[in-house]
Amino acid sequence: MRKLHKNIAVSIVAILLSFSFLQSCGVYSFTGASISPDVKTVQVSDFPNYAELVNPGLEQAFTIGLQDLFLNQTNLSLVNGNGDLQFEGEISEYRVTPSANTANSTAAQNRLTIAVKVRFYNNKDEEQNFEKTFSHYEDFDANKDLSGTFEDVIVQVILERIFENIFNDAVANW
Repeated sequence: MRKLHKNIAVSIVAILLSFSFLQSCGVYSFTGASISPDVKTVQVSDFPNYAELVNPGLEQAFTIGLQDLFLNQTNLSLVNGNGDLQFEGEISEYRVTPSANTANSTAAQNRLTIAVKVRFYNNKDEEQNFEKTFSHYEDFDANKDLSGTFEDVIVQVILERIFENIFNDAVANW
């Protein structure tokens, strides 16, 4: 019985030490974010759509999606100006191209590519600032019409990948 109590006590001490270690390294979340304790706010400006082919809902979907990611994955508050972390940029590409051909030289698959130019400012640590273009694509059957719900689903898959990369580059300092 004493051995059981001793094992429980050792386990509790180990857990407490683990939590204090994680807290001493700044704010850490299990999403991979490592955000300095003095960073409290995030600002995501509108991302206008400057792509040649325009998806009318893409601008809003991107801006709201990036805001939601930071609200759901961090303890940061969303602000309209002067955020500790600031994101701005534009949608620079929305393009459909053939990605695979059949034996008779017709497209078997098409590829939707979305690219977003992002400027990130960390007003608490300017060494973290960057300007990058994030791009992803999704292939789909060439016989499918890229419109309506089908298009919405493919766009959301691509945006989730882009959001993940932006999040990792901005706050997951591995």
